[in-house]
Amino acid sequence: MKAKTITKALALVVATSVSGMALADPQCTEAPKSSWKDQDMFRKSLEEQGYKIKRFNVTDTNCYEIYGWQKDGKRVEIYYNPVNGKPVKEEIGD
Repeated sequence: MKAKTITKALALVVATSVSGMALADPQCTEAPKSSWKDQDMFRKSLEEQGYKIKRFNVTDTNCYEIYGWQKDGKRVEIYYNPVNGKPVKEEIGD
């Protein structure tokens, strides 16, 4: 009985850890902030590409993150490497 309880508890911990990792923000860079692209200029360049930005954040994992819409109206959540400006993770909806 005790072994089954421990096994179930361990399975719950593993499942919770794995699901937490799936939801975690990506790590974008470890470069010093002095080497990052200017936030305002980067945001403006995205808007010039057709993005309508609702929210622009700097994450705890050193990413520029946007919430908004693409030119075609699809909702987006995109994490960018602030050093080179390349997307690290994209979630595109309807």
